[in-house]
Amino acid sequence: MNALPSFDYDQRLIELREGQHQVTHTPNPGGWHSSNWYRKHRDPVVTPAHVPLNWRYDLNRERNPFLLENLPIQATFNAGALEVDGRIAMMVRVEGHDRKSFFGLAWSESGVDGFTFTDHPIVMPETEDPDTSVYDMRLVRHQDGWIYGLFCTERKDPDAPHGDLSSAVAQCGIARSRNLVDWERLPDLKSNSAQQRNVVLHPEFVDGQYAFYTRPQDGFIDTGSGGGIGWALCTDITHPVVGEERVMESRAYHTIKEVKNGQGPAPIKSPIGWIHLAHGVRGTATGLRYVLYVFVTDLQDPDKVIYSPGGAYIVPEGEEQVGDLSHIVFSNGWVCREDGTVLIYYASCDTRMHVASTTLDRLMAYCQQVPEDPLRSFSCVAQRNALIDGNP
Repeated sequence: MNALPSFDYDQRLIELREGQHQVTHTPNPGGWHSSNWYRKHRDPVVTPAHVPLNWRYDLNRERNPFLLENLPIQATFNAGALEVDGRIAMMVRVEGHDRKSFFGLAWSESGVDGFTFTDHPIVMPETEDPDTSVYDMRLVRHQDGWIYGLFCTERKDPDAPHGDLSSAVAQCGIARSRNLVDWERLPDLKSNSAQQRNVVLHPEFVDGQYAFYTRPQDGFIDTGSGGGIGWALCTDITHPVVGEERVMESRAYHTIKEVKNGQGPAPIKSPIGWIHLAHGVRGTATGLRYVLYVFVTDLQDPDKVIYSPGGAYIVPEGEEQVGDLSHIVFSNGWVCREDGTVLIYYASCDTRMHVASTTLDRLMAYCQQVPEDPLRSFSCVAQRNALIDGNP
């Protein structure tokens, strides 16, 4: 048998650094999707390969002479996003091989390429009941002057039967910051729902109160009696307690959101209303399929839906369908820039981050011109025939 070649530490370190430089410095052109709704950019914008080497490797030659990866990264996904001083900040869910998630802050000048992480992961303070895992942060610059991060805090279900190591309880963690690096942890959101996931803070006061988009659930995975995206108000975010959660965007039978749906990032304010990006989930023979869809609520009454384009806006396509899981796109971050460019950040298959770009004008046109789902095949045919007959 041929002996393995001797290990060249210096050469391997050069290769690792060159590989990371390539993923962070390669331009990322976009091309129009066949729908003309947006441009999808060619490459993922953040992958495990973007994570700094010193987050993963002990680079001390004496301690690690074979340059082994000490703390591997499994995935970088479900990132919140915000524009700060002309740059795009992405708060990435980083997942190690141990399944624990944490937050990493990455910055880009263009918003479509060149994302690089800060020196260290984010240190998120714990409450008196420590989190097992934290993930999927929505970043919101609120009217009160703070930047808020709302995220899922997961803990083992204390009522799980002996030996059940899967049952969990998900709640909404809340923190606030001035600089995205240093965070003040507030109490978790309290509601009448057994579990809360995908909770988002509305960026403005409503009737002098903080407003939340909630997603009431009976269980960690199953929505149970939870009917969709909820709406609830709170007088003091430092003591975040909500009472009634009124469902404002419901699930519906035989649609893209029949199993569950949830708010993505905070909505974008536009001349036609608050534009929302949400995920819809349906069951298939190969498991749950996640897609993204859009709806609009009234500027004065943000819990009142006024436009509801039918069907999905972004679906997993091509290589986006393969990853740690499958057939999933998920978004909890988008940015509307001053020039009207809208950058939509979405994860595929719980593995890596992508970006699609459009304009606010085009997004508003989509919301107003794409008709609602009529919910029955007969009506869908009538809708399509009307389109055909009305064409020149």
